[in-house]
Amino acid sequence: MTFRPAPVDTGILFVRTDLAPEVVIPARIDYAGESRLATRLEKGPVSIMTVEHLLSALAGMAIDNLLVEVHGPELPIMDGSANPFVFLLQAAGVEAQSAARRYLRVCRKVVLSEGDAEVSLSPHDGFRLEYTFVHDHPLIQHLIASSAVDLTTMSYIKEVARARTFGFLADYEAMLGMNLAKGGSLSNAVLVDDQGVVNEDGLRGRDEFVKHKILDAIGDLYLLGAPLLGVFRGVKSGHAMNRRLMQRLLDSPNAFEMVTFAAGDDVPGAIKNVDRQAVAI
Repeated sequence: MTFRPAPVDTGILFVRTDLAPEVVIPARIDYAGESRLATRLEKGPVSIMTVEHLLSALAGMAIDNLLVEVHGPELPIMDGSANPFVFLLQAAGVEAQSAARRYLRVCRKVVLSEGDAEVSLSPHDGFRLEYTFVHDHPLIQHLIASSAVDLTTMSYIKEVARARTFGFLADYEAMLGMNLAKGGSLSNAVLVDDQGVVNEDGLRGRDEFVKHKILDAIGDLYLLGAPLLGVFRGVKSGHAMNRRLMQRLLDSPNAFEMVTFAAGDDVPGAIKNVDRQAVAI
């Protein structure tokens, strides 16, 4: 995988360099395909899998424009978190560009419920994520199951980026059955069996599971094509519900608007210093 700078208003583009000719797939909700355990983008018969951790890092680092060249059908999993991507982006450097940053502001509440799972987007002065992780595994009773983050680059790096993907044995076996996670190991995921966490080094915090669900939601929501001004709330939800929530928002009249901020505008506190588009260099 290679990151390359992109001009203003390009957005995030994935490029399958292993194909001839190369196929470019925009990181937007209208290219999101059906997938339960990861986020998949598709263009015709060509797809790219497991894009959510990188998109989460790009959202957290406030990067608007980037070419992501990938030699293969799935992004590298790294250590299962977004932290390695943040490190690479910081090492490359981030440069402000000439155009104003566009935000998608939620104007009225949109809710999606499926059984005992629920996701919603509501108006908010900033970008806040609240999540409650629910699972019947006895380990979960001893962990922090609910968390909230007011998203800024600093809060993302300190509170979210290091949370690793986790899986229960049944989910891991299901991903292998879909020809995914072929490089999966205890070095790039937290694995839970009937007794508890299998990894010798344990968890990176008692809130690692719920923080990873927030990390995933940040990446999924970046498929709206712009940073959000609103509050996301999720209970027992995942990638598929996130995708359907975004589509419901876009299909709902007067539920959102696109806004920009200029010098002197009443800018939400969390984004006061993020008024220009940016690119990794």
